[in-house]
Amino acid sequence: MAFYPVDDLKDDVIFLRLNHTADARPEKRWLPAYYFDICQMDGTKVGYCDLRIGHNEKTYIGGNIGYGIIEAHRGHRYAARACRLLFRQAGKHGMEYVIITCDPDNRASARTCELAGGTYLETASIPPDNEMYLEGKREAMIWKFSLAVDEHIRL
Repeated sequence: MAFYPVDDLKDDVIFLRLNHTADARPEKRWLPAYYFDICQMDGTKVGYCDLRIGHNEKTYIGGNIGYGIIEAHRGHRYAARACRLLFRQAGKHGMEYVIITCDPDNRASARTCELAGGTYLETASIPPDNEMYLEGKREAMIWKFSLAVDEHIRL
């Protein structure tokens, strides 16, 4: 798979700085991925995010997008903004939708999914052969984002 340019992954508040890419690892059922730092326009890192390209049973439970915001920078909707930018990158790869999941106890992440325009699908049990299960997680809230309607994102 080819990785596409990321120079356009910015808005008037943040930009995504490419950290690295990773090729697929079929033996682990890992998809190709981009890894970014979320940065304010002055270059200050406020968090991180990643985008996994494609869909399989692991992305349904683990999501296509992951993110985290440094505690001192929380509350500014940076994660929702980063998701919007990642939706753009996913679209370059022909993806019609992405999945984002979160721990049912993580209200902030669920709110990010709401703000980013996701449709809640279900809270699913994590299979015992999934890495998340080995980390002690047992359930994941599953959110679907249609990339055809990302202009409706509320920030």
